[in-house]
Amino acid sequence: MSRTLRTAAATLAALGLLTACGSSGSSADAGGKSTITFWDNNAGPARTPLFQHLIDEFEKANPNITVKYVGVTSSEVAEKYNTAIASNSTPDVGGVTTALLASLTAQKALAPLDERYAKSPLNGKISANFLATSKSASGGKGLFQLPSSGNQDVLWYRTDKFKAANLTAPKTWDELFADAAKLTDKSKNQYGFTIRGGSGSVFQVLSEAYAYSGISSMFDANGRSTVDDPKNVELIEKIVAQYKNTTPEADVSNAYPQMLAQFQANQTLMVHHNLGSTKDVGTALGDKVAGTLLPAGPSGSAVLANPVDGFGLFKNSKHQDAAWKFIEFLDSHESNSYWNQNVGQIPANTEACADEWYTKSGITKQAGDLLNAAGTKLVQPPVYLPQYSKITKTDAEPNFQKVLLGKLSAADFAKGVADAFTKAQSDYKAKNG
Repeated sequence: MSRTLRTAAATLAALGLLTACGSSGSSADAGGKSTITFWDNNAGPARTPLFQHLIDEFEKANPNITVKYVGVTSSEVAEKYNTAIASNSTPDVGGVTTALLASLTAQKALAPLDERYAKSPLNGKISANFLATSKSASGGKGLFQLPSSGNQDVLWYRTDKFKAANLTAPKTWDELFADAAKLTDKSKNQYGFTIRGGSGSVFQVLSEAYAYSGISSMFDANGRSTVDDPKNVELIEKIVAQYKNTTPEADVSNAYPQMLAQFQANQTLMVHHNLGSTKDVGTALGDKVAGTLLPAGPSGSAVLANPVDGFGLFKNSKHQDAAWKFIEFLDSHESNSYWNQNVGQIPANTEACADEWYTKSGITKQAGDLLNAAGTKLVQPPVYLPQYSKITKTDAEPNFQKVLLGKLSAADFAKGVADAFTKAQSDYKAKNG
C-alpha cells in the first residue's frame, strides 16, 4: 500500500471509522520484519507531511521495520488514548505531551525509558531541563516520555509601531506597562497590550506572575503553594489594572484566536503567547513583528515550564525494541533539527541547537538559550495532580474573569488557586509518597 493510502487509512482508524488496531497495534511479518504503529498526537496539514518524510527516511535506514502512521487531532487524543488503554489496543509509539503524561502514567500505559535512554547514543544530548520537565510531569516517577520539542512563553510586539513611537522592546514590566500606555489610542481602537481573559488565561497569568516574582517553585518547603505569594499577587494586580485602560474590553472573554486577530488587525500592539504562534504572526505581519522574552521583575525572573512534546513507548507493544529504535531516530540530531525547524519549536536534541537555522532563529534561540541555561529558575507546574485541569481551568478561569470585572480581588483569586493546589499536592503526597 502506498504511503498516502496507508496514512489515510490509519487516520480513519484512529478516528474510529475503521476497525480499531489489534492488541498493542503492532504485528510481526514474515522474514523477521515487524510493523509498528505510531500515533501523531496533533495531526494536521502542517505536521503530517513532516512525519511522513521522517517515516520514509527511517524505513529506508531500517528496511525490516514498517511504521504505520495514525493521525489524531490534539482535541481528540486524550480520549483516543484512554479508549485504546481500556481496550488493550494502544499503539507501539505515541506522541505525548507532558500535559497528558500524568494520565498515561497513572494508567500504567507507558513503558519506563530510563534504562533505554541511559544506554542510548542520545544520552547526554537531550536537554536536561526538558528531561526534568518530563519527569516532573509524571510525578517524579522516572522517564516515561522522550522529549522532542520545547515551547516557551514570549511577548510579540509590533516593531513598526514601536519604531514610530521611538520605543524598544520592554525589558521590565514597568517598561511594558509604560509602553502600552504610550501606544494606546482609543479613538483609533488601538491598544498597547492585550490580556487573555478566556480559555487558557490562568496558565498565562501565572507565567507572567512568576516571571515577575522570580519565585523558583510552585510549592515551598512545607508543601504550600506559592501562587499567592505577595510578589505574584502584585503582578496580577498590575496586569488587571491594564484592563480597559491599555487593553480592549473584549479581553475578558478573549482566547488565543481572538487575541491573534486583534494583533494582526492593528488593534493591539503587544500580545503574550508562545512560540507556537511564530508561524501565524510571521505569515500575517512579516518584518512588522518580533518577539522578546517576558520581562523580568525587581527580583529577577523565573520561567513557568511550558508543556514539552515528545514520544512515549507503550507498555503493551510487542515490538518494543523496534519502537524504541524509531523514537531514537525521531530524536536524532538530523531528524529533531528537521522537525523543529519546520514547526518553529526549540529542539530537544542539543546538537541541533548548533545548526544554522537555529542560531539565526531570533526569539526561538533566545527562548531555547533561556530554557537550557544552567542558572534558569524553571518552575514546574504540577500537571501530575489529578485535579490540575479542574483547578486551573474549570475553577480558576471564571474567577480570573471576575477579577478583571472587579468582582474578586487579585489576592483572593491567587489564594483560591494556591489553596486548591496545596490540598491537591497534600492528597497526592499522601497517596503516592
